[in-house]
Amino acid sequence: MIQVRALTKSIDTGTHRVDILKGIDLEIPKGQFAAIMGPSGSGKSTLLGLLAGLDFPTSGQVLLDGEDITQLSEDDMAVLRGRKIGFVFQSYHLIPTLTAEENVLLPMELAGRDPGGRERARELLDRVGLKDRLDHYPVQLSGGEQQRVALARAFALRPPILLADEPTGNLDSATGRVVLDLLLALNREQGATMVLVTHEQSLADSADRRILMHDGLVVRQ
Repeated sequence: MIQVRALTKSIDTGTHRVDILKGIDLEIPKGQFAAIMGPSGSGKSTLLGLLAGLDFPTSGQVLLDGEDITQLSEDDMAVLRGRKIGFVFQSYHLIPTLTAEENVLLPMELAGRDPGGRERARELLDRVGLKDRLDHYPVQLSGGEQQRVALARAFALRPPILLADEPTGNLDSATGRVVLDLLLALNREQGATMVLVTHEQSLADSADRRILMHDGLVVRQ
């Protein structure tokens, strides 16, 4: 489902070049749950952003379900992302002026799948234990509740690929465990391929596979 070939990412600061990724080769088969680990600065989040098409590599390829996303325009990448990728951010990225229900509805409306969308949004919010928070705005929700809304939103379009960047990083351990259990349950139900970046060994232990990064390279997979 995910193929990465000779992937590099560098940044020119004006005085020198910083090599963030130094040639990544990686394959993640359909339905697998892979956890990417490594110290801060090892390139984990950069790699995840490239898998999602949120940034462009310096060189190399990323293929999602056989399609080379490095050759797509920003508009075409946005369309593909809407069809194939759900993304869960550490900092939630909910829209503050929308209610929980409206935040989950948004990707369906953008994809032109509004008919039945409200029922789907409410079903997902009920699934993550927020059926009594439909009309609440993000500022009225706790961090754990906001992350559960973000999970529901990520699954709204039943994406075949789910990417999560430190989804429990801003939560206490008990709430983080609840969020992880929900993530795993939703993922099993939909059979998505899931890639999760984490520093937490307990989260990685739930994965089918652990990928270790260090200094811009995959050192174990």
